[in-house]
Amino acid sequence: MELTEQTILLQAPNPAAAENGRKLSKKGCFSALCRSQDDTVYWGECAGSGKNPYRVSIDWLNPEAPVCRCSCPSRQFPCKHALGLMFERLAGKKFETAEIPEDIADKRARQAARAAKKESGEEPKAKRPNAAGQKKKLAKQLEGLDMAEKMVNDLLTAGVGTLAGSSAQAYDKLAKDLGSSYLTGLQAAFTRMALAVRRIQEDSGQSDTAYAEALRILVYLRSVINKSRTFLEAKLETDNYSAEDTVLFEALGGVWKLEDLHAVGAFREKARLVQLSFDVSYDEAKKEYIERGWWLDMESGRIDQTLNFRPIKALKYVKGEDSRFDLLEIPVLYTYPGEGNCRIRWDAASSRPITGEERAVIKTLVCPDLTAALKETKNQIKNTLLPKFRAVLLPVGRLGRVGDSFVLEDPKGDRIVLRDRPEDGKDHASTERLELLPVGIPSGSALFGLMFYDERDKSICLHPYSILTPERMIRLQF
Repeated sequence: MELTEQTILLQAPNPAAAENGRKLSKKGCFSALCRSQDDTVYWGECAGSGKNPYRVSIDWLNPEAPVCRCSCPSRQFPCKHALGLMFERLAGKKFETAEIPEDIADKRARQAARAAKKESGEEPKAKRPNAAGQKKKLAKQLEGLDMAEKMVNDLLTAGVGTLAGSSAQAYDKLAKDLGSSYLTGLQAAFTRMALAVRRIQEDSGQSDTAYAEALRILVYLRSVINKSRTFLEAKLETDNYSAEDTVLFEALGGVWKLEDLHAVGAFREKARLVQLSFDVSYDEAKKEYIERGWWLDMESGRIDQTLNFRPIKALKYVKGEDSRFDLLEIPVLYTYPGEGNCRIRWDAASSRPITGEERAVIKTLVCPDLTAALKETKNQIKNTLLPKFRAVLLPVGRLGRVGDSFVLEDPKGDRIVLRDRPEDGKDHASTERLELLPVGIPSGSALFGLMFYDERDKSICLHPYSILTPERMIRLQF
């Protein structure tokens, strides 16, 4: 892999870490710079605040996933010293050829052994759950469901219109109690309810939207509570404490590990993905940023999503994601249980430019027409546990204004209104950017976006995210 400034920035956990690494290089903080004979390992020392310099190294045995090591106490990965060492190499500093230090060689050997074990096809072993501890946890979750159900039933009996007189603190308190009951999924839902109540009481012109949001949360909660009770009671009766292939596992706050996904068969090998769009949103209830990538599977035509969660409290320690324009080749792709646009993950991937032949393949993966996409979206909206939108890739017949609205017309002549999804906020507004497109979208183009139900006029609309022409991709988001 050619080392460029862009590749260094992609490795950095955040822009500040990259800039601090650049400053260390410019200040001449590095010494004893060395490299291995085969140019795969670089190491050196970097002056820090203490008496002894930090020992930092980078192993490029896998060019797409360099392994950075440093003796500093930073919890950022890579740290600014490792990034600074990359800038030293980028600047053309002289690295003496030397034998790889014994401690780095030992760590490298262990890493190679793990990689060989993974390539041999040996399945990762999921940890056996502690039966007694899990049984106690399930009982606590059932208690939490009872508390949540009582509050939901009381509110539904009184009517949503009484929210203006409700106490937001009551929902905050219940959310805290649900966290203690290992129901972090429901905890977030009640925190969102508290936020909706506050917006209603502020009456700042958003009360109608807040009431609609509160009603959606209530419908979701009632469905999750009822289905979760049956799910948890069955697990207790059968002494089954392992993760299961169901959306309820996450809805209750469960966290999937890759070995658990492998154990339930939620993976496939040798996947090729192309990113259709990338966006960043802020979850006020969880106090975290969510970096989301939308990906097209080049074999199946599925559109799934990657989600990178960066809590405010740990923002500088969690590596940020970014837009990707190359094709990704993934040895093992893991898919979270669910329907629609599922979450996907991987622990290793390599990238390369998309070929002309592959661009032609993308055209064959586009949804046939608006009618098919509408049917799939309506079915998803009816499911109370799924998002009220669906990511779709639609063929473009014509694209332009009809009156005051932007409209997409498919090759068969069917039309859909393009508008921004209100829940996404102003920072995701992209429809008006269609005005900036060159006149005339080429034949064979497609539009990617989120199809959603707009309660303002009771219609299904499309929030445009990107345009795919036969030659290039035009991003309307990031």
